[in-house]
Amino acid sequence: MDKLPNPHLYDKLDQELIAILRNDGRASVSFLSKKLQVSRGTVQNRLDKLVSNGAILGFTIRAHEGLEPDVVRAVMMIEVIGRNTSRIIHQLQGIPELQQLHTTNGKWDLVAEIRTSNLVEFDRVLKIVREIDGVVSSETSILLTSI
Repeated sequence: MDKLPNPHLYDKLDQELIAILRNDGRASVSFLSKKLQVSRGTVQNRLDKLVSNGAILGFTIRAHEGLEPDVVRAVMMIEVIGRNTSRIIHQLQGIPELQQLHTTNGKWDLVAEIRTSNLVEFDRVLKIVREIDGVVSSETSILLTSI
């Protein structure tokens, strides 16, 4: 099995790049450089690094969920301690398997929509989120059937 990338080794620029590509995997290098306010060469170098070290596994489309019956989808509620929410949001945005991230009220501060290709990847994502400094509690529910 390939070594899994450590999300803590990526800086803010890497995380922002991944977050933009999660929303539009076909974004051009020119668009990305303007959005991130860095040179095209910097964007290309970062993309090459993220692909070669396994942080970016590929560039895909979002298909109707009925076409992908084996995908593991879940909702994770996250409680954050103190005033760490902004920092934690940025870290979470760098995790490609988190499809959407929402702020909320009540016991849970954030709700993340998770999408993975199998249970091993799902377990890995749960561990990554739970090990982020400032995440004090979480609860996750796997989505079974959409109605």
